[in-house]
Amino acid sequence: MKKISFWIKGLLLIIVLYFIFLRPIPYYIERPGSAEDLDPMIEVDGNYAQEPGKFMMTTVEILQATPFTYLFQFLPYNDIVSEAELFGDIDDYEEYNTLQRYYMESSVHSAVVAAFDAAGLPYNLDYKGVYVMSVTDNSNFAGVLQMGDTITEVDNLKFKNTEEFIDYIKDLEVGQTVSIKYERNGTEYKSEGDLIKLEETGETGIGISLVDQSTVETDPEVVIHSGEIGGPSAGLMYSLQVYSMITNTNLRAGHVIAGTGTISEDGTVGPIGGIDKKVIAADKEGATIFFAPDDEIDPDLKGEYPDYKSNYEIAVEAAEDIDTKMKIVPIKSFNDAIEYLEQLSPVSSRFEPEQSQVNLAA
Repeated sequence: MKKISFWIKGLLLIIVLYFIFLRPIPYYIERPGSAEDLDPMIEVDGNYAQEPGKFMMTTVEILQATPFTYLFQFLPYNDIVSEAELFGDIDDYEEYNTLQRYYMESSVHSAVVAAFDAAGLPYNLDYKGVYVMSVTDNSNFAGVLQMGDTITEVDNLKFKNTEEFIDYIKDLEVGQTVSIKYERNGTEYKSEGDLIKLEETGETGIGISLVDQSTVETDPEVVIHSGEIGGPSAGLMYSLQVYSMITNTNLRAGHVIAGTGTISEDGTVGPIGGIDKKVIAADKEGATIFFAPDDEIDPDLKGEYPDYKSNYEIAVEAAEDIDTKMKIVPIKSFNDAIEYLEQLSPVSSRFEPEQSQVNLAA
């Protein structure tokens, strides 16, 4: 009996430990992530940058909470968010990751365009089709199409842009059967279904929300290896790295430069979430300069939310809180960043050679 009691107690202890330390709960921890050197991530015509200094992108780490790690919210710069806050209308973590991958791909596209425009170099935009963002429940393609698919043809027709695609569909009749070709993870599929009347517009449609899916072709060829990192916030730093490489300009001048911000094709830099955590990540990796989006705050928004702050204001507060010597630089556009970098003085050669080698290899 004593041996049985011992095993029962052991089993109960394992169950209790599982529920405290391992069992996931519907909350997520957002905390400072990493600052990643862009030199090994971006290649131009098969070559990587080797100039002194670094451009670094910054990340926020997101972890699903357990009852134990839920307590981490009391640590500095660790926030707890619910599944509803994190995912919104997205059904699950897989769809969330799919969306983040799309944002990263779009960010890469815009970064390359912004860099080539600033350098005055030509490029070609290759329209691939319609990227499916969501599928309505009443769509006859529900259960067939899913977020992340790219529709390449309708009724064996290809389109030059999304406007042509939409115009073709809305000129058809509700209930008419259409054949679509779509790609998913590099594999092409074909399916048929009847068109429906869209609730929002009353027009004929497939029943999807969509955006353009295109690629940019350049000479020299640019390849960005983003790995598993998702989201649009690396756009600014990608564009700076690409620009410096295609123009053979040593913009870094030996400095370690981190930052964040979305980038549009016209070079506008947009705000992102979690910038305070990215300041922490950049400081830990030895950055001396941090580019922060200096977003304009709408007066109506400020009136409704008096405590609302711009990315730049939040970044400055975080830097002051951790007492870093890293300089926070406000950026509204890609040109702002270029102009700032062009005025940088080279890092002093008075550093010990061994120290310089360590910095370059880090």
